[in-house]
Order: sequence, then C-alpha cells, then structure tokens
Amino acid sequence: MKDLIVIKVGTGVLTRENGTLDGASLVRLVTAVAGLKARGYPCVMVSSGAVGAGVSSLDLTSYPDDVETRQAAAAIGQARLMQRYQTLFEQFDLDVAQLLLTGADLKENHDRISATMRRLLAEGDIIPIVNENDSVAIEELRVGDNDMLSARVAEFLEAKQLILFTTVDGVLDAGNQLIGKVEDLSEVDGLVRKESGKFSIGGMASKLKAVKYATQAGVGVLVANGRRPEQLLELVEGGGRCTRFGPASVTE
Repeated sequence: MKDLIVIKVGTGVLTRENGTLDGASLVRLVTAVAGLKARGYPCVMVSSGAVGAGVSSLDLTSYPDDVETRQAAAAIGQARLMQRYQTLFEQFDLDVAQLLLTGADLKENHDRISATMRRLLAEGDIIPIVNENDSVAIEELRVGDNDMLSARVAEFLEAKQLILFTTVDGVLDAGNQLIGKVEDLSEVDGLVRKESGKFSIGGMASKLKAVKYATQAGVGVLVANGRRPEQLLELVEGGGRCTRFGPASVTE
C-alpha cells in the first residue's frame, strides 16, 4: 500500500448552500477518484456531509446546535450519502464499504480497524469510505472533526499522501494569493480565520491542525479545491493548484 492516497472531502464540497447533496459535485468527485484508482493508486475516502445531507429532512436552515438534532440529521444523511456513493461508483465497477468510527474506536481498536481497511483495500475494487459516527458519538467519544479523522487514518495506514478537499484552492496569503508550498506551519498560522460553513464544523484552522498531525507522522499533505476534482491525478503526481505540506514541514 505504498501508494495509498487518503482523500478527505468536506461538507461544502458535497452539499449546496441549503444543505442538500450536490449531485453534480458528487459525480465529478467519484469520476476523479475512480480515475485515480484506475491508474493504480489505492484510495480511502474520509467523507463529511452526513449532517449536511440530513438537515433538509428536518426543515433546518443551518447546522443544528443541539446534540439530538445533529445526530438525527447525521442518521438520515449518512444513509443518503452512502446510497449515492454506491450508485455512482458502480458505474466504474467499484464497490464501496462504510466505516463509521468514534475517537474511542481509534484509541481502543486501532489494530482491528487497520486490519479491516487493509483487507478491503486488498480486494482492489473497493473504496473504503470513512466518517465519524456522528449519529451516536458524544463529546467525549468524538475524534474532533473529519480533518483530524483523516489525518489519523492516514497515519495508521501509512499513506503516501493525504488530500484535504475543501471549497478553496488552498491556503492564501495576506494578498489572497495561493501559497503553493509551506515549509513551516508557523508561517501561515496568522493567515487563517477560525470559521466554517453553516452546515459544517471544520475550517482552515481545523485543517492546519490535521496537517500538523499528519506531517509529524510522516505523511505528506495537500489542501486543494474539491469543487475541481478533475485535477486529482495531477495533484497526486506533484502538480495541480493547491498548497502542499511535506512531512518535514512542521518544526517543533
């Protein structure tokens, strides 16, 4: 699995402004991942979007604040999300496998989760899709968010690369110009605003925490625009429009 790519997809990439799933975006994403798989790169997806996909059924206009409503939205949305992934990946003769995890799972069942995922990847025609188990996880069981979840998955699978797909091209400097490569995370800390979309809990600050974790674990990371997934292969092979963080980019 030396060429394993972990792809984290944010809620903003998968849903429209009203929280419903964006079918066109899903089609482009799945097409790109299937293309990467066809080029010989094993892939694991860490997919947000469950809560965002479920809010419309509960007549909500923003990300729910209370735990019960958030978990109810996740329960509805996760089923919707996986159904769409299965239908789309089938067009490329690929199956999907769902893994819903909590922080406790990663702490106590690390080896078992790793073995299960490696068994799925060994089949060659299965895309494991991971999400935090938002329908049951309470605060003390949470990983934090899917940015950190993807970093931890990349770590224990010893991935070649972690791709964080969001709704921007990468980290921007004070003049709103894309920073192509970051050598030291302290250089960009002051450029990041702690904000997120109304149907998501992450943001660029969350991504930089995940970047720090993954790079310290020896995994290269890049942040790129998930609304432009057609550049996925180019990104994996060293090109594309993104911000890159090498395994040695974090200083103690």
